[in-house]
Amino acid sequence: MTRGRWWPRRWRHAGGRYAPDLWPVWIVAGLAVVVVCVAGGVAYWLVRRITEPVETLGVPDGIRLSIAILTVFGAVLAGVYAYRKQRISEGDAHRADATQFAERYSTAAGQLGHEGPAVRLAGVYAMARLADDWVEQRQVCVDVMCAYLRMPYEANPESDQYKKGEREVRQTIIRVIRDHLREPREEPSWSTCALDFTRATFDGGDFSGCRFRGSVSFADADFVGDLISFDGAGFLDCAVTFHGARFGVGAVTFNDARFQGGTVSFDEAQFSGSALSFCGALLGPGDITFHHASLSGGTLALDEARFSGGTVGFDYAQFGNATVTLNQARFEDGSLAFRRARFTGGTLSFDHAHVTGGSVALDDAEVTGGTVTFYATRFDGGNVTFDYGQFTDSTVTFHHGRFNGGTVSLDNARFNGGMVSFVRAQVDGGRVVFADAQFSGATVRWGRLRPPPEAGTGRTT
Repeated sequence: MTRGRWWPRRWRHAGGRYAPDLWPVWIVAGLAVVVVCVAGGVAYWLVRRITEPVETLGVPDGIRLSIAILTVFGAVLAGVYAYRKQRISEGDAHRADATQFAERYSTAAGQLGHEGPAVRLAGVYAMARLADDWVEQRQVCVDVMCAYLRMPYEANPESDQYKKGEREVRQTIIRVIRDHLREPREEPSWSTCALDFTRATFDGGDFSGCRFRGSVSFADADFVGDLISFDGAGFLDCAVTFHGARFGVGAVTFNDARFQGGTVSFDEAQFSGSALSFCGALLGPGDITFHHASLSGGTLALDEARFSGGTVGFDYAQFGNATVTLNQARFEDGSLAFRRARFTGGTLSFDHAHVTGGSVALDDAEVTGGTVTFYATRFDGGNVTFDYGQFTDSTVTFHHGRFNGGTVSLDNARFNGGMVSFVRAQVDGGRVVFADAQFSGATVRWGRLRPPPEAGTGRTT
């Protein structure tokens, strides 16, 4: 319900409330006096127009006029007094609201802590309804539901710690939060609320189509996808998806999270000025996909992340003046792919990263006016490929890089303008391949590398 600062409020009670919305008394009294004066002036003007010529008022007429004025002001004061009584009743109703909300909160919290899964499910819906009605404490209600997901959880049904029905309760919380983050919607939106899933365990969850305007934390969370659960309608794939989600200016963090199977998908997601962080995350056999995602401004940080399997894919993603950092990341296995991704401005940084296995692919990527840097990166194995990439007025640097093993391939890459630099890079093993690479108008600093004979028309320094 939209409310103005001075204009009338809609006469509609919020869900679950007793108190009506009324103006302060001093505003009502002032408006009443103004209305009476205006009405009296209009009446006086009409009388003068009708009864011409105007005769001089006598004493009896003056007395009657005075009595009429006093009567009008008396009526105004009586109305203000009645309105004041209504305001007092409103205060009592507000106190009743507070008591009612407190009782509902205690009941819902008690249900969430009950042993029976059916009672806990009822507590989820009760807390969600309370969050809709209790605007002032909506964040608190959301925090309670997020805190439930942070409680210790055993996803393996073979374990002694496994609680029957617990997965359904947790999935219901995720669905309730998701439904309140999607737009447009008739029910109240929770998109501005902060969501704290620190140390939570996820073995599935659907956040697709959500709108996040507040901060979201998955720090130190576990994403477990090895289990397949039967849900009555079929087998669940235990995936967590943010398909088509939109992230605002709030921070989204997966710092120190662990991905131990399954899939986490950000396909077609949009990040507008967001800070998305996977710093220190352990990326295991599972997949994280950002296919067709759009990052406009903001930062995507995977600093100190450890790639030990699975795939992190940014295929067809679009980055506009964004900063993507994998500084000090460790690549031991798996794949990090930016195939057919498009970078317009911004920076893609692998500074001080360590590649011992797996692959990093920018095949068919398009970089315009951007920077790709591998400063002091160490290559002891694995493959880094720029095959068929197109770099226009961009900078690609391997300053102080160490090539001890593996392969760095720029097969059929096209460099138009900009700069490619291997200044102070050390090649003690491995391969740096430039088969059919084209350097048109680009400044190439080979350092200790031997320029390939097919290096095109670049300006060598």
